[in-house]
Amino acid sequence: MAKTTPQHVSMAEFEKLFQAVCNWGRWGSDDEKGTLNYIGHEQVRRAAGLVRSGRSVSMAVPIDKVAGPDNPRPAIHYMVQNYDIHSDLGEPQFCTDYLASEFHGDCHTHIDALCHIAYKGKLYNGKPASAVTSHGPTIQDITAYAHGIVGRGVLLDIPRLRGVKWLAPGEAVTIAELEAAERGQGVRLGEGDIFVFRTGHHRRRLELGPWNNGYDGEGKAGLHVETILMLHERKVAAFFPDGDGETVPSNVEGVAYPIHALQISAMGMACSDSLQFEELVKVCEEEKRWEFLVVAAPLRLPRGTGSLFNPIAIF
Repeated sequence: MAKTTPQHVSMAEFEKLFQAVCNWGRWGSDDEKGTLNYIGHEQVRRAAGLVRSGRSVSMAVPIDKVAGPDNPRPAIHYMVQNYDIHSDLGEPQFCTDYLASEFHGDCHTHIDALCHIAYKGKLYNGKPASAVTSHGPTIQDITAYAHGIVGRGVLLDIPRLRGVKWLAPGEAVTIAELEAAERGQGVRLGEGDIFVFRTGHHRRRLELGPWNNGYDGEGKAGLHVETILMLHERKVAAFFPDGDGETVPSNVEGVAYPIHALQISAMGMACSDSLQFEELVKVCEEEKRWEFLVVAAPLRLPRGTGSLFNPIAIF
């Protein structure tokens, strides 16, 4: 399949798209769950019915403690106490360690709180960006997801569709390709689903090494902005991509990260970043299915703009 170079989208066209997918007020003026409202008890029960073989697969990258062009602020991890310090209290002995990490970035598997993105001074549901202060957000923090994200995961594997190892930086994925992937894999995204989107970002990093995927580097592959209409119409509940789902550089006039603005600010969609699916795709091929139960549990951190997490696919 031919590579897709994003076509230019004007600011006026983007504003029209923003309004077309905007969910402000849909679930009430103080709603903080956004599209997770599409996952009800029945959706969870049906998703649990997908568990047949009992296999489980992590979709997280290992916590990255090595600095690189895409990881300027690596996680810090060190031992606090080892067994060479003997407790006078007797047995048992303990060892402990310490971890410090930012939540966001291209090398930390994390989920965004709805307060993480503001567009033109507004958070999801039209709330003011001033609700986020130096002490953290006063609304829409990550505790809104404290009870977990559990539902039907649907993997759309675009490198598999194209017959390549990964998508090249700067490429965009269209609605036509998403629909072709659905047909090729025998699945269809529907209401309350968790969209697991693979560009091969992590495989490229494993084989070629880290790269500067920002605006002063090579960029990265992601969704074309038109695909947001499909996600909105299908009532998709959450977005779990490798990379962050964005095409860099952006093709939208004046908007550097249009996918984030549309998904989080306009739709209130539960979005994560920097997952990896290299283990997952092997299991999908072996099981011959690309739908599975997803269980993801963010940290319960008051005033957090996001959280590290370890999303699990269960077959």
